Amino acid sequence: MEVILQQDVENLGTIGDVVRVKRGYARNYLFPRGLALEADAKNLATLEHRKRALAAKKTKLQQANEAAAARLSAAQIVIEARAGEEDKLFGSVTSIEIQRVLAAQGFEIDRKKIVLEAPIKSVGQHTAHVDLGAGVRAALQISVVRIAEGGSAAES
Repeated sequence: MEVILQQDVENLGTIGDVVRVKRGYARNYLFPRGLALEADAKNLATLEHRKRALAAKKTKLQQANEAAAARLSAAQIVIEARAGEEDKLFGSVTSIEIQRVLAAQGFEIDRKKIVLEAPIKSVGQHTAHVDLGAGVRAALQISVVRIAEGGSAAES
């Protein structure tokens, strides 16, 4: 079944693309969420008229994502974690913890868009990426620091 995407869908396409998907995926996921329309003659004719508006929307989204990427790259992300003697963490830093720090700084980022190249399991500087969509990716510099000994007494 061919559908016209109304929004960017990860691993499928971007706004305005005509893509082929299975019927169940279209009926049970894409259509109810307003992510796509069936690619029939009426909707394809409407798509031609909306191409200009979609192009403007893509451009605006691209600019907004690039601005957000610049702000994210400049953000200071410091995460405190308990660590052993060799600076190895008890556990690891996950995308959920990174999302919480970003939310505290005013960024609304879905944790699924935060990509860790490798698990963060040690104290120090690490890099992660945020996929903002429309081909824009922001690099995050994450500083993992050891929790001060005085602060860990309450947790023991």
